[in-house]
Amino acid sequence: MSTYVTPSKDRVPLGQKAAFGAGHLVNNLLPGSLGVFSFFLLTAFGMDPFLAGLLGGLPRFFDAITDPIMGYISDNTTSRFGRRKPYIFAGAILSGILFAVLWQLYSENTQMYNFWYFLIFSMIYLIGNTMFSTPLIGLGYEMTFDYNERTRLMGFSQTIGQIAWMIVPWFWVIIANPNLFETQAIGVRQLSIIVGGICIFLGLMPALFCKEIDQANLTNRDDLTLKNLAKNLKNLIKNMILIFKNGAFVRLCGATFLVFNGFQMVASFSYFIIVFYMFTGDYGSAGTWPAWFSTVSALCTAFLIIPVITWMSNKWGKRNAFIASTAISIVGYTLKWWGFNPGNPWLLFMPIPFMVFGIGGLFTLMMSMTADVCDLDELNNGMPRKEGTFGAIYWWMVKLGQGLALVLGGLILKLVGFDQNATAQTVETLTRLRLADILVPAFTAGLAIWVMWNYDLTEEKAKQIKEELVRRRGEL
Repeated sequence: MSTYVTPSKDRVPLGQKAAFGAGHLVNNLLPGSLGVFSFFLLTAFGMDPFLAGLLGGLPRFFDAITDPIMGYISDNTTSRFGRRKPYIFAGAILSGILFAVLWQLYSENTQMYNFWYFLIFSMIYLIGNTMFSTPLIGLGYEMTFDYNERTRLMGFSQTIGQIAWMIVPWFWVIIANPNLFETQAIGVRQLSIIVGGICIFLGLMPALFCKEIDQANLTNRDDLTLKNLAKNLKNLIKNMILIFKNGAFVRLCGATFLVFNGFQMVASFSYFIIVFYMFTGDYGSAGTWPAWFSTVSALCTAFLIIPVITWMSNKWGKRNAFIASTAISIVGYTLKWWGFNPGNPWLLFMPIPFMVFGIGGLFTLMMSMTADVCDLDELNNGMPRKEGTFGAIYWWMVKLGQGLALVLGGLILKLVGFDQNATAQTVETLTRLRLADILVPAFTAGLAIWVMWNYDLTEEKAKQIKEELVRRRGEL
């Protein structure tokens, strides 16, 4: 049990935590909105399901390329405004504007026109979003060098970020409400402008109010010029190889991939189970129950689970907190068998406080542990520090898991016999669907516990690394 007290110089002021959290709210609101709005590509704009699937998958391959590049650029930037904040500032503005532009679609256009419009602007939007999100993640890793304060910072930012998931589920209801918008297409276009404007305002907060690491202590950075382009590319590849040789970081990526991929694979199943099992395919009777399920999950994560996990981490260490929270999530997944009860819809909320320990603990602890790993990398490989590249590769694993989950989730639906054109599903199909909704995330969570079992970057070891780095840099 930890008895270490964080020095005042390593504490992040509340205002900076709030500003960093505002950035994380944007980082959740944009992809969450994108997921909801993408549903209306089919219903509002008449997009073929296969083409809609391509629009969801193809940009992710592009994103996988831009993330490490942006991380490397951010790590090696030298400017009087810092190496993260100029990109966050510009990226926030570009992300908000391009998100709104992306959704200015019209059903009167041909299907192929809308397909190419959306695909091209998706790529452009992702450049702006990568310019914002990758330096933001790197900024969080360097805002404090204290083992426990890192967890408190990430927990605070994740709590604010969960506000997005309290709001996003209701976009389904808002866009489809004929009393608000004449058509779904109009709803998508107008709401995207509102979301984009909010993201610009909140996204500027970390660029304006957060403090970066003292650049005087950063040495050996690469010279980013067109003349050195080939050398820069070579160094980027070298850095990525060094990062993947970091055993502790590989464990973090593996566990994240398993927990998040398992969760995302069945994320849509709850909606189908609520509608087809609890309300026998009657969308009217199902009403807002699916939206409330998602909103209550986010509320529990933000105001119950993340504070508990932060406490667990400070008392027991990050590895033990991750193992405990992931194990509790398995209990929550199991309770869904009894919670999704046609006779009593209110039992729907029973598994939530246990289930959300998984995702709530995942990003709070993993982002904090990645910051510790950045110190380990500096100890082993020297300068420059690579927070941006570490963050880019970590979130690339998250995005890879999400993309794979979309494919595998659809495959599971097909294997259990789900018929999207049927107004009612067979008893056998619903039973298999409910079992998959429990077994898939429980199995991947169990594998993640196994992956993290021998993770050895403890608080004591992290403290020793910090002291050695301070000595090397000649800091007081």
